[in-house]
Amino acid sequence: MVKARYTADSLIILSTLLLLVIGIVMVYSASAVVAFHDFGDSYYYLKRQLFFAVLGVIAMIVTMNVDYRVWKKHARIGLIVGFILLVIVLIPGIGIVRGGARSWLGIGSFGIQPSEFIKIVVIIFLAKMLSEEHSQITLFIRGLLPPLLIMGLAFGLIMLQPDLGTGTVLVGASLLIIYVAGARMLHLNMLGLLGVSGLVGLIIAEPYRLKRITGFLDPWKYPLDSGYQIIQSLYAIGPGRLVGLGLGNSLQKYSYLPEPQTDFIFSILAEELGFIGGAFVLSLFMILVWRGIRTAIVAPDKFGSLLATGIIGMIAVQVIINIGVVIGMFPVTGITLPLISAGGSSLTLMLTAIGILLNISRYAR
Repeated sequence: MVKARYTADSLIILSTLLLLVIGIVMVYSASAVVAFHDFGDSYYYLKRQLFFAVLGVIAMIVTMNVDYRVWKKHARIGLIVGFILLVIVLIPGIGIVRGGARSWLGIGSFGIQPSEFIKIVVIIFLAKMLSEEHSQITLFIRGLLPPLLIMGLAFGLIMLQPDLGTGTVLVGASLLIIYVAGARMLHLNMLGLLGVSGLVGLIIAEPYRLKRITGFLDPWKYPLDSGYQIIQSLYAIGPGRLVGLGLGNSLQKYSYLPEPQTDFIFSILAEELGFIGGAFVLSLFMILVWRGIRTAIVAPDKFGSLLATGIIGMIAVQVIINIGVVIGMFPVTGITLPLISAGGSSLTLMLTAIGILLNISRYAR
């Protein structure tokens, strides 16, 4: 066993906590109007965010102090539990439908998303599988196909909910692990072509996805339908200019922009804090990703390197897609902004994963 350093990566801790604090402030600012209208309590989402933030920080501290190699021993059990939860959530009467997807388990307003849990356990399992000496990742059948089957099964169950956004993040992080593990570019390029074909099929199979694509390509043609969210998001970002309208002074949060506290919270942030505020948040994410990449590079073993790669890949893919959606570069997918958007299980599990990343940094060379 490699001796752990006494302190974790301070820049990962600092950037994570700053993003978390900014998220708490922005969740209240973006949600106060909606919360009062829906629940008669302007602090409804703020109280939820504080609760899950505290819970997540506790989980982060715990995982930061647990040897990351412990997760390798329990990777198989975690994966089995994750798949069981993904099946259970699909059962009518058990799984809770929110936002058109049967993706929640819980009681009332409190619940968990098995799809958030499966992202982490798949990352851990793939890191274990591809770090073992007998892994032959350059061979398609014996090396590349097994992790692809695991990823594909998880993606398929998530799509039955359906939740294309979470499935996309899972696939992105998984493929990054597979690439770093040494997969051949020829195989990955072939998978890329197959994936694009599959994505086109998924879009054609569901009319609402096709409407999102057409709304993305020309939102002004469908201002009251599929293009509405993108247009309102741009209406929020534009007036923010350099310094913003001021904290709490957003106009779009008054029921113009849907989901201002979750999927489109960055739009409200840019409207109130301007280019400077948005650039500061993106800088914090860049620091987090940079230090995460460094942790993956200097990790003491292949498992730690691949695990850090998957965790930071999950965060980076989610940030890129969310920001891309709110500025009109990608179609609307329903992906939240890590550590910033209002969340329950997503926020807690994200902080848990960052705690694992911090523990890997304690063992870095």
